[in-house]
Amino acid sequence: MSWFSKAKRKDIWDDPVAQPLGDIEAAQGIRAICRDAAGCAEAVSSPDKRSQKKQQIERDRYERAAKVAMETAMKISDELVRDSAVREIVDLCMKANNIKTARALFRAIHAGSIKAEVLKEHPTLQAE
Repeated sequence: MSWFSKAKRKDIWDDPVAQPLGDIEAAQGIRAICRDAAGCAEAVSSPDKRSQKKQQIERDRYERAAKVAMETAMKISDELVRDSAVREIVDLCMKANNIKTARALFRAIHAGSIKAEVLKEHPTLQAE
């Protein structure tokens, strides 16, 4: 019966972008990706009773989401909009306990106010 067959889960970051995005639309897309991927990022960071296979599936989903978000952020030309989008990705990385990537992205933020907000939420990013 086809009712019980499990189809591969379709995530927002797996959808191809139909047309070139403007800066605001790209930032909104990054925000949507990061919010949708927050659950799998938290699952990656918390050692629970999930099977190894399920843990790997969540890790793969998080990594795909982060990759698509970073690739989209690189295409944003407005510095402040880009910094705001990168902040969303830093939060996603911190939820996944991926501090190495979060620190690299944190260094890419140029706006002082955004950098201060990130440090307030994630003070571990400052210590290297």
